[in-house]
Amino acid sequence: MLGESNRKPAVLVYEDELLPFSQTFVLAQAESFKGFTPYYVGAHRVAGGLPLPEERTFVLNRGDFAGKVRERLFRLGRIAPGLIHQLRHLNPALVHAHFGPDGLSAAKLARTLDVPLVVTHHGYDVTMKPEFAVSFTHKRYLRQKHVLQNSAHMFLAVSQYIMQRLLAQGFPEENLRVLYVGVDTAIFRPSAEIEREPLVLFVGRLVENKGCEFLVRAMAKVRKQYPTARLVVIGDGPERQRVEAEAARSVPGCSFLGQQPQAIVRKWMGRASVFCVPCVTAKSGAAEAFGLVFIEAQAVGTPVVSFASGGTSEAIADGVTGFLSAEGDVDGLAASLLRLLREPELWRRFSEAGVQRVRSRFDLGTQSQELERLYRQLIAGYREQRIARLSAVGAARPVSVE
Repeated sequence: MLGESNRKPAVLVYEDELLPFSQTFVLAQAESFKGFTPYYVGAHRVAGGLPLPEERTFVLNRGDFAGKVRERLFRLGRIAPGLIHQLRHLNPALVHAHFGPDGLSAAKLARTLDVPLVVTHHGYDVTMKPEFAVSFTHKRYLRQKHVLQNSAHMFLAVSQYIMQRLLAQGFPEENLRVLYVGVDTAIFRPSAEIEREPLVLFVGRLVENKGCEFLVRAMAKVRKQYPTARLVVIGDGPERQRVEAEAARSVPGCSFLGQQPQAIVRKWMGRASVFCVPCVTAKSGAAEAFGLVFIEAQAVGTPVVSFASGGTSEAIADGVTGFLSAEGDVDGLAASLLRLLREPELWRRFSEAGVQRVRSRFDLGTQSQELERLYRQLIAGYREQRIARLSAVGAARPVSVE
C-alpha cells in the first residue's frame, strides 16, 4: 500500500497552522484523492488540532527554540533550506494552499520548488474589511495581495459568491474556478436507526456572523406556539457566554454542548428535525462563504433554515431543501422553523430533496475528482511552459565557433 501511494504524484497541502479543528474539510478533501498523495506542510502544528499522518506532515517549528527561529525567519520572507530539502525528495507536482494569507507563504515554496501553486479562498480572506485584520500574516497578505495575484497559477473559490468577491478585488478571471468542497455522502447519510425529535440544531463557531443570537430569539417565538421544541447548540467561541445567557432567559431547556467531534455532530444532525445557522454579515465584513455545514445536514436528510446572506443561497435551495429569510428577519426565521416542525409532509419532501441535491451536486468524491482533473491540467500546462522557457534559454546562448 505504501509503495502504491508513493508512485502517485505528491501534492503539498499548505497552511501556516496545521490544522485547526474547524478545518476538517481541508483534511477530508486531501485524503479523498485517488490519483495524488497529499503531504501536509506548514509553519507549525496547532495544539489540539486535527490529527495528521506523521509520515506525511512537515513543519518548520516543532516547538523548540531553533524551530521558532526558523518559523520567524520564514514569516519575514526567508526560505527555509532544511524544509525545502525535505520537500524536494518528495518530487512534488504542485502546492495547494488554503486561504489567501497562507497562499502568500506557499508562493515562496512553489517558486523555489519550481511547481505550480493553487490557492483556495474560503471566506474571511475575501470578505473581512482590511481595518479588522489583526494577525501579522493577514496584514501582510493585504499589503502584498498583488504578489499572490501575479504568482499563483489557479485560484479556487468555494462558491460563486466568493468568486464574485475575488473578481471585484482584482483577481485574474482566467485563473479563477469555483469548486465546492463537498461532503462524504457515504458517511453523511440518513439513518433509520436514529429517531427524529422536535429539535432545532445549531452547529458552528459562536461568532457574530454565524448569528446564533437570532436563532435564540426565533426559538423564543417558536416555543410560544410549539412548547416541546428544543434548541441544541454545538460549537464554541467568543460569543458563547453572551448568547448562552440570553438563551437561559428566553429558551428554557436549551443545551450548549461546546465543540464536539464530527461523529457526535453527525448523530445530532440525524436527531434534529431542523438545522439552523442564521448567518449574517458581521461588522468586520465577515460573511458566510458557502456553508458546508448546511450540506452536511441536508446529506443526512435534515431540512435547513437560514438567512439569505453571503453564499447560503448556493448551499440551500430555498423552498426545496429549506427556507431562507431576509438577513435579520427573526419573525421569518421563526415562521420557517414552525412550518418544518409542524408540517410532516413538507418536512418529508424537503428531507428527500436535500439528500438528492447533495448527492448530485456536492458529493466529496465527485468534487475531489474534479479537483484532481484541474491539478492534472495545470501540471501539464506548467510543464509545457517550463520546457518552452528552457528552450528559449538554450536558444539564446551564444554558439562558439572553433
